[in-house]
Amino acid sequence: MESLVTALFSCPAWLLRNGSHFGLFQQLKFSPRLCRIAVEERREATHGTPAALRTLRSPATAAPRATNSTCLNEKSLQLTEKCKNLQYGLESFSNKTKGYSENDYLQIITDIQSCPWKPQAEEYANFRAKLASCCDAVQNFVVSQNNTPVGTNMSYEVESKKEIPIKENIFHMFPVSQPFVDYPYNQCAVVGNGGILNKSLCGAEIDKSDFVFRCNLPPITGDVSKDVGSKTNLVTINPSIITLKYGNLKEKKALFLEDIATYGDAFLLLPAFSFRANTGTSFKVYHTLEESKARQKVLFFHPKYLKHLALFWRTKGVTAYRLSTGLMITSVAVELCENVKLYGFWPFSKTVEDTPVSHHYYDNMPPKRGFHQMPKEYSQILQLHVKGILKLQFSKCEVA
Repeated sequence: MESLVTALFSCPAWLLRNGSHFGLFQQLKFSPRLCRIAVEERREATHGTPAALRTLRSPATAAPRATNSTCLNEKSLQLTEKCKNLQYGLESFSNKTKGYSENDYLQIITDIQSCPWKPQAEEYANFRAKLASCCDAVQNFVVSQNNTPVGTNMSYEVESKKEIPIKENIFHMFPVSQPFVDYPYNQCAVVGNGGILNKSLCGAEIDKSDFVFRCNLPPITGDVSKDVGSKTNLVTINPSIITLKYGNLKEKKALFLEDIATYGDAFLLLPAFSFRANTGTSFKVYHTLEESKARQKVLFFHPKYLKHLALFWRTKGVTAYRLSTGLMITSVAVELCENVKLYGFWPFSKTVEDTPVSHHYYDNMPPKRGFHQMPKEYSQILQLHVKGILKLQFSKCEVA
């Protein structure tokens, strides 16, 4: 007879409420009473032991007694079973995210955190192969002279009916080939900008990575570096930042050059060919760096890569108008790296301990809703974590 504990723990908590696909895990945590029930059921089960098996015991040998170690084994077995089923339950949940609250998500994350994480090489290889088949970041992630020759009429990512002819003056802005010479990188960090990074002390761990991706020119100097690190190999730039913060590189060009100097010799990645409005601004960044003989090199997202990537995630339920930069870069990292860890990915207004969290680690704004359809994206990232494809850092980092 299956024990009550087994029955409860074989299903993730949030699949049980109201007898359907959702529920709370607190009710199911191990208690002495539940453990006693399991032990008693195990004792009852011995009364039904087949005669052939009973004859293997001598008359003087007592039936095995339930001990504390039995309880511990029960706990271990049921935790393993729960964590195994969590993966399947999360996939089901991902398809029904509409109407679920922030607290529901936080309960799922609590369940996930109770499960030990370890990399799953086969899952990783399979997912990476699917990404490579659809999108091939290694060859097509950024525009290069190899994948975009002179004379190409390049379609924009979002305004796909609009094209830009690639003439010599544009062609010479592109690197000859993909510039990631040390591919594949062993350990990569993708650093989001979530307020969850505040007081995380993750900076040292991030800086030990072989390749560090960052998004949208975040601050990395001063006190924040202990939480977010300072090493940067690639940082994305939203063209709107150039317009709003740096005055389209006119009167605030010096400030821009001062700010990007903090990233060392990192690549600066811009979506020049996503919208026509992005093109001029992105080219201006390129020319500003060239004229200033800056250490940083400008790269442009390939619009075809981004279109194919959006189709890939659409098949998994991410139907947003446009993917977030975080999901784009995470996808790239899975193809370019052997091990990927995500920091600062937290689209919620509070922690699992109910502590308020700002939208970014560098401001006090509450999280935004909409546009990037973040919960849908986040549920996909949670699945990658549960499957052992990448690791999400949910809380503070361990400091040696």
